[in-house]
Amino acid sequence: MTQREYYQLASAISGLGFGTRTVSIPDEQAKLAGLDRRLEDLRTDVAALDEAADRRVLASRKRGTSGPAPPRPLARWDFEGDLRDSIGSLHGTAVGPARTERGALVLDGTSFVATPPVQTDVAEKTLEAWVRLGTLAQRGGAAIAIGTRDGVIFDALVFGEREPGRWMAGSNNFQRSGSFDGSDEAEAEHRPVHVAIVYRADGTIEGYREGRPYGRPTRIAPLQGFAPGDAEIVFGLRHRPAGGNRLLTGEIHRAAFYDRALSPAEIAASAAAAGESVSEAERTAVLTDSERLRRTALVGEIEDVSRKRAKLAALAAVQVHTLTPGAGETVRVLGRGDPDAAGEIVPPGTTTAIASVAADFGLPPDASEAERRRRLADWITHEDNPLFARVVVNRVWHHHFGAGLVETPSDFGFNGGRPSHPDLLDWLAVEFRRHGQRLSWLHRLIVTSHTYRQASRPSDADPRGPALDADNRLLWHGPARRLEAESLRDAMLAVSGALDDTRGGPGFRDVSITLNNGTTYYEPLDTDAPGTSRRTIYRFSPRGSRSALLETFDCPDPSATAPRRTVTTTPLQSLALMNDALVLRMADAFAARIEAEQTGNVSRQVARAWRLAIGREPDADERRLSERLVTAHGLEALCRGLFNVTEFVVID
Repeated sequence: MTQREYYQLASAISGLGFGTRTVSIPDEQAKLAGLDRRLEDLRTDVAALDEAADRRVLASRKRGTSGPAPPRPLARWDFEGDLRDSIGSLHGTAVGPARTERGALVLDGTSFVATPPVQTDVAEKTLEAWVRLGTLAQRGGAAIAIGTRDGVIFDALVFGEREPGRWMAGSNNFQRSGSFDGSDEAEAEHRPVHVAIVYRADGTIEGYREGRPYGRPTRIAPLQGFAPGDAEIVFGLRHRPAGGNRLLTGEIHRAAFYDRALSPAEIAASAAAAGESVSEAERTAVLTDSERLRRTALVGEIEDVSRKRAKLAALAAVQVHTLTPGAGETVRVLGRGDPDAAGEIVPPGTTTAIASVAADFGLPPDASEAERRRRLADWITHEDNPLFARVVVNRVWHHHFGAGLVETPSDFGFNGGRPSHPDLLDWLAVEFRRHGQRLSWLHRLIVTSHTYRQASRPSDADPRGPALDADNRLLWHGPARRLEAESLRDAMLAVSGALDDTRGGPGFRDVSITLNNGTTYYEPLDTDAPGTSRRTIYRFSPRGSRSALLETFDCPDPSATAPRRTVTTTPLQSLALMNDALVLRMADAFAARIEAEQTGNVSRQVARAWRLAIGREPDADERRLSERLVTAHGLEALCRGLFNVTEFVVID
């Protein structure tokens, strides 16, 4: 591979990094969907009661009983077909695809509306809006805000920025943003709700929802004022510049700005007089006693189900540290690898060593990361690439027989091994491709073959075999393969009856974690805490902390990669199978299982233990010795001994 080809390949895989992704847990997501359906049913029932009450309130208003006159704002926007201020001259201008539709300003989370500068001095003030949210999951968009055009100073009516599902008074660097400690919003996704924030001279900030106080007032900083011409009003944006979580998704049916602090009575009057908008207090007042009790029960159940949903939502998706795609990089050839000797820019590509497939991907140097990976995958699996099928079938053969037809599974070049059966390797590669490169077909072919089903000690073996092929590279008998460390641990858990076969979800930890001066230390623990009896594939395996049992049986160091595992035979392995704390605990659990299944009869207990651990009945000598061992030292001793039998550890 030339230096240029090396950097072409580096370009082909650039953009891949490490980071966190959110992964959904299917079982928990199904439960979450059930709660969502229940919430939808409950909210539908509440909405039916509310609609009936709203009709009564609106009918009462038409009869002239609408209550006190609402306060007059400095500016008001009704969004009836345009963005005009119906009182003054603060007419809005859309930035992006914001639009008016059916008497509402529609915002898609990428757009907003801004007014000209406010030409009066602003001290005390009130922000008011009737808002229908596109989703309750959004975090940080504002219905209405006042702030400088550079976004450095602002006050805003914000949803969900600090507390999910709650309204708050947004401000620059949260300088004036205390929690109202209000209730979670549950209705704004289905209908417009009235929300207002009042800023008083002493720095007190009050929140209101549907004309009633929302939570409790806050006061953490002095009132923020704006000089004439310094501030603009924006809708759908917390503050400039637009982007991130600052934009709102939903509809604003009406909005108003007051250059004074409204009283609670004025807030209630404004909420009640806003055309088709009905306050919570008005709605409750016109319900019958039975309707009011039913609505209270429904709202209570909504809150209960919402709490359950919030807890379950934390379990329904987990953060995993994995590969994360990013933007592809523009790569240059570095002379002798020196960053200060950057040369020509190279496009994504690979090596010309495989002449049958074009090494150039035909992409520009700034192509997207996804397109680079797609072209690399196409190049690897191209029908004219002869190596792909050969490498795949060799690796599968390696995992079934302990060694591949080529002993170096990651090196088919001049420095790698030579095939033990070259014609077989070619035939498998051709057939693998002919069968659609299906691994299931390949596994089935191998495990049903005569070669795979040979015994490791055949009675009719050719006596010349040991002299001609002592390493059994020609597979004149079946290879004896020791269980991998993880499979050995899982086998002990399974036969003892202690295996937790839970699939998916977070892994388990059998290490202690100590943080010291920026360094994390991991120490192995012997624990039988819930979850630690799951399959070893779910074990948290940090670098620098290896289980004594797993390490003794050649479980690889997670900090290093290797094409094949090292297989050793050492005295420590026998000692581990006799004395390791996990082995002792599993021997006790195995004995308890046998006692429960075959009470009192030693002969039956011995037979059951052999069938579970070894998969066969003991012969006469094995039975006699086993019964003697159980009589003298108990079932635990036999169970520990069976973990040490070669047939338990080695696949013949």
